Amino acid sequence: MKWIVPLLLMITLTACGGGGRAVAPVGNYDYDRDQRKIATPPSYYTVRKGDTLYSISWRYGMDYKDVARMNGIRSPYTIYVGQKIRFKPGSRSTSSSRASSQSSTTRSVKPAPAPKPVAKPKTTSPKSQAKPAPAQQTFVGNQNLQWRWPTQGRVVSTYSNSSPGRKGIDIAGKAGQSIIAAASGKVVYSGNSLPRYGNLLIIKHNDVYLSAYAHSDKLLVKEGQIVKAGQKIALMGRTGTQRDQLHFEIRRNGKPVDPIRFLPKR
Repeated sequence: MKWIVPLLLMITLTACGGGGRAVAPVGNYDYDRDQRKIATPPSYYTVRKGDTLYSISWRYGMDYKDVARMNGIRSPYTIYVGQKIRFKPGSRSTSSSRASSQSSTTRSVKPAPAPKPVAKPKTTSPKSQAKPAPAQQTFVGNQNLQWRWPTQGRVVSTYSNSSPGRKGIDIAGKAGQSIIAAASGKVVYSGNSLPRYGNLLIIKHNDVYLSAYAHSDKLLVKEGQIVKAGQKIALMGRTGTQRDQLHFEIRRNGKPVDPIRFLPKR
């Protein structure tokens, strides 16, 4: 009977210590950065409501131009719900080809052989060419981008080339704080369909650079809108995360780069 007391004592200590297994600590986890990593591209992706070609390409860390080329999608890169976007080089999606031929905004191949009758209305062509020019000059041009900080606050998480979930920087702030465009460009995505990004804006600055602004409480600009550097585009919040902050990314040809290298020194 003498062995019963030590046995009971051993059982009690084992129970308190978790039986040698690691016990999860109690508290908040900073899991948002880990979950915000770039996903591996599947064989194909089925377009959902709210998607754009830019947001789909962003999700998988790919250049939107490459994705468009693989699927035979031409500028302005119109896609539709239910369309299958393929990610294998050399394979073209038949569904996207059919859709683009049906969409007047995507393909215009056959109207080309009508230059002869349009010889007289030369007075109208300069007017139609003059309107798109300002928009292109605003955000197209791969040089002389003047970057600025997208909001005020302390950088609480920096970019890491080795960590899958740290492909940008996190700037802490207060709810409702102003978020501005880091450079002039065109809004190519405005929504919340990307996991762990919350309310997200993606701005196309030229053919090479895109920037993203995540976790906003309110988005103040819409897709297709031209914005100027320093323009107020959103209000800081905590959608998709656990604290009020801005997650800011810059991507070059679809690949994440360290934003600190482009932003001016404080």
